[in-house]
Amino acid sequence: MAVRGVVLFPGAGSNKDHAALIEIERALSPLPVLRVDFPYRKAGKKFPDKAPILVQCVRDEVRAFAQSIGCESAELVIGGRSMGGRMSTMAIADVEDPLLVAGVVCIGYPLHPPKKPDQLRTEHLPRMHAKSLFISGTRDEFGTPAELASAFSLLPTPPSVQFIEGGRHELKGHDAGVALMIKEWLRTL
Repeated sequence: MAVRGVVLFPGAGSNKDHAALIEIERALSPLPVLRVDFPYRKAGKKFPDKAPILVQCVRDEVRAFAQSIGCESAELVIGGRSMGGRMSTMAIADVEDPLLVAGVVCIGYPLHPPKKPDQLRTEHLPRMHAKSLFISGTRDEFGTPAELASAFSLLPTPPSVQFIEGGRHELKGHDAGVALMIKEWLRTL
């Protein structure tokens, strides 16, 4: 099945116009791409809403986009940077209303808060039944390669994983490379 579109969500400290998301959209053209702001950003707030509100936003935006381009959500790939990718995985793994998608892309998955490796964000991973691509820097303070490998072992389907040598969480200067990794991965779906 060919992917019909992509929906991207930003990290907590940015918005839909983050350079990385724009570069992904450019690289995937002419494939339809929707970049989305979370409700707190639309309201002009700086601090994210609670996870249930963010996850509901992912569900609503993905389903509306699928309808707008005449396909099912299962024909879309979703994801984004940091919190945006994490909320996408949570929407897919939701117990009450799981979002069916072709795949999920997580750029800089925030496995734990910086310097708090005991506060893992993995509870939902065993329920995430979607193909996945994780892209992280080898110096990401939100999860080392070894910590991420351990977390990814919880996934029912082994993920595709790409590490950017020396990259930190923001992956500054790597937007074009990240976009190319995503474009190549989409061809495997």
